[in-house]
Amino acid sequence: MVAPALESIAVDFKITDDVLLELTLSTFVLAYAVGPLFLGPLSEIYGRKIILQLTNLFYIVFNIACGVSKSTAQMIAFRFLAGIGGSAPLAIGGGVLGDCFRPEERGKALAIYGLAPLLGPAIGPIAGGFIAENTTWRWVFYATSITAGFIQVAGFLFLPETYAPVILGNKAKKLRKETGNQKYETEGERQHQSPGKILRTALIRPLRLLTTQPIVQILALYMAIVYGTMYLTLATFPTLWTSKAYYGESSGIGGLNYISMGLGFMLGSQICAPLIDRIYRHLKTRNNNIGRPEFRVPLMAVAAFCNPVGLFIYGWTAEKRCHWIAPNFGICIFSIGNIVAFQCIQTYIVDSYTRYAASALAAATLLRSLAGFSFPLFAPYMFDTLKYGWGNSVLAFVAIGIGIPAPILLWRFGQKLRAASPFAAGGD
Repeated sequence: MVAPALESIAVDFKITDDVLLELTLSTFVLAYAVGPLFLGPLSEIYGRKIILQLTNLFYIVFNIACGVSKSTAQMIAFRFLAGIGGSAPLAIGGGVLGDCFRPEERGKALAIYGLAPLLGPAIGPIAGGFIAENTTWRWVFYATSITAGFIQVAGFLFLPETYAPVILGNKAKKLRKETGNQKYETEGERQHQSPGKILRTALIRPLRLLTTQPIVQILALYMAIVYGTMYLTLATFPTLWTSKAYYGESSGIGGLNYISMGLGFMLGSQICAPLIDRIYRHLKTRNNNIGRPEFRVPLMAVAAFCNPVGLFIYGWTAEKRCHWIAPNFGICIFSIGNIVAFQCIQTYIVDSYTRYAASALAAATLLRSLAGFSFPLFAPYMFDTLKYGWGNSVLAFVAIGIGIPAPILLWRFGQKLRAASPFAAGGD
């Protein structure tokens, strides 16, 4: 929601440097790289519920602080802290769904869940543009904080604990208290590890997964390219649509072009949600009723096609100043590939690292969020030099370079890599 308000923020804070202005937007995403590294593991110690509730409260406090900030430094600092709180659903949400759904049902659930982190940046700027145009940019932050407040209340009332070891630990604790029998212990409690050792082991797990697991490395790199390109596109949207050199639209009308991205995410999700589990069940039946995470890979072919094609269409139609529907069509195609790739990757990771799904997702989120943070920072320089045509073509060639080899490598070698991993689950 902040992107359309950047010009107003620049005027209020007298920001003239393009990189510094993009930093006020991207710092939030940088926090998405840091937060999951400890929030995911903490949810595997203390449970999903308490971490989600506390971090949402943390987000509300510092998001309001963004709205009342008086300087660029305050804005950047508060945006980072708000991002730490806001990163919890990305770190923990996939783990929650992995707790609740069997593999045959998990893909659809993760597809619906995975739509939100991508649909938000696409749809949010539409509301943000009209809010900034008709009130002040500060109400962009107040409005999202009010919404998060309603979510906080709903979480307190309706969100249950889902992580099995924590549920069993609570049950064992209750039985010990009721019966006086101290033999009621969970598997983790029988190891009699100190709280400090448990915490250290959990906190280093995401980095261990990222540095030792080829599956996580491949998927993290793929997700980073897709996510970074999406945020780079989001960063260039306001300039393309509102600049007099291109389409010369107002902030509010320019924000409506984000609908094409949201539409692509919705269409991609509608494709992915039913097919990802249907393909999984079909391949599982052909494999003597033994499921494998690799059965999520075939649908990645859609992403391998749509991502570069969409970028080529968007870049060159924008470069030639074609009718506004043309670049929007390209962005819609790109968004379809984006959401399909995101959902297949996330489901593959959860299937592969079921017990440590939150840590594995945190490891993948690190590279993804660093890309989402850094790509928009070089966007002004890249498009000033290469313009929209060749700038987006470079991104399309990168998408081809990772989007085609990654699924092939996972399909051919994924099972062997998982078999050698102490963290990965086998087939079911």
